[in-house]
Amino acid sequence: MAPTTASTPLPDTAAVRPRLPLAALIVLALMGFILIAAETMPAGLLPDIADGMDVSEGTVGLFISAYALGTVVVTIPAITLTSSYRRRPLLLIGTLGLIVANTVTAVSADVTLSLVSRFVAGGFSGIIWGMLAMYAIRISPPERAGVALSIMSTGAPLGFAFGTPLAAFIGISTDWRWSFVAFSILGLIVAALTLIVVLDAPGQPPTERLPLWKVFRLRGVPVVLGVIAVWMLAHNTIYTYIAPYLRATGTGITPDLLLFVYGVASLGGVATTGVLLDRHPRALLHGSVGIFVVAALVLLIGHTSPAAVVVATAMWGLGFGGAPAQLQAALTRAGGANSDVANSFLPVAFNIAIFAAGILGAALLTTFDPLILPVVMIALGAAAFVLTVSARRSAFSGA
Repeated sequence: MAPTTASTPLPDTAAVRPRLPLAALIVLALMGFILIAAETMPAGLLPDIADGMDVSEGTVGLFISAYALGTVVVTIPAITLTSSYRRRPLLLIGTLGLIVANTVTAVSADVTLSLVSRFVAGGFSGIIWGMLAMYAIRISPPERAGVALSIMSTGAPLGFAFGTPLAAFIGISTDWRWSFVAFSILGLIVAALTLIVVLDAPGQPPTERLPLWKVFRLRGVPVVLGVIAVWMLAHNTIYTYIAPYLRATGTGITPDLLLFVYGVASLGGVATTGVLLDRHPRALLHGSVGIFVVAALVLLIGHTSPAAVVVATAMWGLGFGGAPAQLQAALTRAGGANSDVANSFLPVAFNIAIFAAGILGAALLTTFDPLILPVVMIALGAAAFVLTVSARRSAFSGA
């Protein structure tokens, strides 16, 4: 579920186009937006879904975990098994499968069926994530592959920034089920646009590459994946259960407002990453994790102050907004000639952390006050910082 960097190797058979297919790349970016928003939308609707289905908020948090688990299980096999398939039919199959599963969640009155439908939705998401980056490359001129990937990759951060707040706004204004319906409708629109403006492309021919387990053991790759897992777990545990945290603060701030603040600030993190990533990758990463930990401290110590909570959330977004691009750049460097295979581990690591966050948060909230959430954010964020510093030569090289 993370954006792909321009350093992905270009296939020799990439289709040559006279101009950049801007409209097609925007459609692919919209697909990325839907994938992220569909995964995280329950975070802004926890109380509404819990009341509507007469279950606990911890159970609703598992809606995100089930989706993430589906992505974890499917992504790498999907990349392996569908690499030779034509791109547009595969994208349409994945999109329609996601729409059907999402619609089942919207109408389901049974929590077990809802969790199964979320798992299936995550599986189709894994199929789509496994092909988006190379699809963008194959329909673009080889010399402009970097620009193509940059455009396509904007969907993921925009999904984090605005997808969850938008779903929360729709759900709070109407009914939580309409949030899922709205994203199913958006998926249908994207499917139609895919047929109209996105060129088809052949699958990838067989290429020589290291086996997955050998790529995983390349110097630096395990450490980068460890940072991804720990930092994402720190982020998503409180992000998923932001509603209980806000109730515990007594500030009166609503989840949709706070998630919007986070989203806008995260765009600042994305922009900062775009400016500094090539020149100062290591310093940028250390600074981002450091800001993230400071934000967690303020969320804990200043939780009774509305201003402090809002400022801390803005810092949180600024620190974490560029994390996917920063960590993918590090993973690409560690993967070297096999960076495309190494990058296939990225959405898996992200979604393992998302899956674990739903379970961890649910377990903590059955025993502790919701203020335990920023404590977890501090502890895991600090662990991520220690990993980035200790591996500054093996995995996080650069200025």
